[in-house]
Amino acid sequence: MYRTHTCGDLRAEQAGQTVTLCGWVDTTRDHGKGMFIDLRDRYGITQVCITPDSTEADSAAAKELGREFVVRIDGTVHLRPAGQENPKHLTGAIEVHVTRLEILNASATPPFLPSQKDLPGEDLRLKYRYLDLRRPKMQKTLELRSAVIKRMRDYFESHRFIDVETPILGRSTPEGARDYLVPSRVHPGSFYALPQSPQLYKQILMVAGYDRYVQVARCFRDEDLLSLIHI
Repeated sequence: MYRTHTCGDLRAEQAGQTVTLCGWVDTTRDHGKGMFIDLRDRYGITQVCITPDSTEADSAAAKELGREFVVRIDGTVHLRPAGQENPKHLTGAIEVHVTRLEILNASATPPFLPSQKDLPGEDLRLKYRYLDLRRPKMQKTLELRSAVIKRMRDYFESHRFIDVETPILGRSTPEGARDYLVPSRVHPGSFYALPQSPQLYKQILMVAGYDRYVQVARCFRDEDLLSLIHI
């Protein structure tokens, strides 16, 4: 089992429980006799502690950790000492004392960190898109998009609409912009066109009797910025 809880789940009520967590190393703080690790996944951050009671192997492994290392830990949930709670995190009332630490994947020094405030340019963020998608703002944006689409689909389903995915590859149809073309492997010299709108498929569905259909459509339009400005 890779985890029993996410890094955003644990609360004071779980004190005393044995848990398994997985995530990225957000920060580490070495205090000599002990070491604190902020373990992060997309659900939150949990403070993990290497204590004097931890094994030498776990202590040695903890000293090797770098930012964005992927680790799995087994440990026991403890309440933080009074006055040391962190109200910035939902898990701020607890910490997990490690009984076993495993490095699942080491990481080279990342070109930027998901938690940093001053972000690099978009070119670098797109080159390392997987890091960019770990940022809390990006996570919230994707969660919001998912929630909006679900609410929309729930509404249409309640009104007896059918959710249909229409084809991405099809024949070219006259539109206001140029087509994106995809060569056919089995028909040399022929090309598919990426649809600029699902209008053709909508008409087929209507003729077939699907009077209520809905789709979150993918549209591909090859338009110059200059032509958009003139509209």
